[in-house]
Amino acid sequence: MSRLSMVVLFLGVACLAGCPKVDPKPAADNSGKGIIGKTTQDIGEFDAGKANQVVSDQKINASDPVTAPLSAYGPMVESIAKTRIVSEIGAFNAIEGRYPTYEEFMEKIIKANNIQLPVLPYKGRYMYDVEKHELVIVRDIEHAAKSKE
Repeated sequence: MSRLSMVVLFLGVACLAGCPKVDPKPAADNSGKGIIGKTTQDIGEFDAGKANQVVSDQKINASDPVTAPLSAYGPMVESIAKTRIVSEIGAFNAIEGRYPTYEEFMEKIIKANNIQLPVLPYKGRYMYDVEKHELVIVRDIEHAAKSKE
């Protein structure tokens, strides 16, 4: 056989055989720390007197143009989540003539409408402030410092 015939034969066999299938195994160390796409209905009652907590100001603190989009993710998610809740609290007030208690907020707004809020970065927690009738985002002091970096 000529050299060209051997090359064609070899390439034909290689193409027909294909590549071996590799089953990708999930990583053994799947810590589950990713938050993108995850949702929660876990909303606590806000206590302004509680120590070691900081209420998020929802400001984007971006100093590096490379990481600016990543640092904007948290405040944007917080703002979007609060927008839906503000309209639902306003609707409750229009119907009932008053603002909801924490229990009513959870039952008649969150659970009744099946509102799923996005999980927040830097261990942010949703809290309902009964006195101000709003949803606030709270972080422990050490995590709040990380979110500002």
